[in-house]
Amino acid sequence: MSITVTDVPERERFEARDDDGALAGVVTYQLTGSIIAYTHTKVEPEFEHQGVGSTLARAVMQDAKDKSRTVVPICPFLGSWLEEHKDFDALVVRNTRKMK
Repeated sequence: MSITVTDVPERERFEARDDDGALAGVVTYQLTGSIIAYTHTKVEPEFEHQGVGSTLARAVMQDAKDKSRTVVPICPFLGSWLEEHKDFDALVVRNTRKMK
């Protein structure tokens, strides 16, 4: 199974879809100028534990990098993912306290 991630700006979200076009997951965002806040990640139950969340995270962060955006990771999943993927640190605004 391959997953394709696409930005859907009119819905302020990235969508992950499988080969058949089924929605596997989303990352919602709010964009203000060059600052993008990723607010929520959701993976559909039938796609859990198959790497969809990580695929979404990498795709949205690569998109932010390609567009020279500053990232505010409000979503706890994305925040945790970024802890393990330091290659995107230069893009990320960090708070001095951890949000739960």
